Amino acid sequence: MRLKGKTALITGAARGIGLATAQLFIEEGAQVILSDINDADGLATSKSLGKNAHYFHLDVGNENDWKLAQEFISSNFGRLDILVNNAGITGFLETKGPWDAESVDLDSWNEVHRVNSTGVMLGCKTAIGLMKDKGGSIVNISSRSGIVGIPAAVAYASSKAAVRNHTKSVALHCTSKGYKIRCNSIHPAAIMTPMWESMLGEGPQRMKMIAEVEAGIPMGHFGEPIDVAYGAVYLASDESKYLTGIELTIDGGILAGSDAKPESK
Repeated sequence: MRLKGKTALITGAARGIGLATAQLFIEEGAQVILSDINDADGLATSKSLGKNAHYFHLDVGNENDWKLAQEFISSNFGRLDILVNNAGITGFLETKGPWDAESVDLDSWNEVHRVNSTGVMLGCKTAIGLMKDKGGSIVNISSRSGIVGIPAAVAYASSKAAVRNHTKSVALHCTSKGYKIRCNSIHPAAIMTPMWESMLGEGPQRMKMIAEVEAGIPMGHFGEPIDVAYGAVYLASDESKYLTGIELTIDGGILAGSDAKPESK
């Protein structure tokens, strides 16, 4: 019960990493507000998780939605202890593209940044307002792509780099104000989520793509959403009370240098 008595808001919680995090937070004793724009799945999921799960529609790139979320939390829970800014898009499914550095479409760029970077900024702003009297923990889900370049998905990489840097700005702002609010980022890579599923295809091509990706992972296989959820529990809990502004990489060793993977003998 590492989160007993705490109230958490998780964005993009209808599936994938957000859903796994919501499930684990509830197991650890938290009241969890799941939010998403996918209301059908979000409502069904929150009902399946029991009395400590609640659903709220939230488009993270919409400032008015965040104001309504703040009112909802204040009225129904009286406080917010944890925010997990998880909602994000690659742009591949949500925008028309192209997405590469030479030909990137401006509307696609703007939409990815609206969700991924503006959404995190608005979430942090809202959380500070709710947490500054009693403290709390903000966990921002960035990506490996926020640390290294991705030439075929420049908006995604840029937006996740913004999340990485904004996390540090929030962390330092809160310490300078004397707020007991910690803000840290998680950088997943090669986690098998619906986002990856949509890119892998089906049949022999899928197996080929999985093999190609796993060949570049030092640990040799994809991670699972629960792997990221465990990291989020740690950063949300009091166990990480002396951590703020850090980057927690959950990637099977990719950023340690995949070329260093030992050869089998």
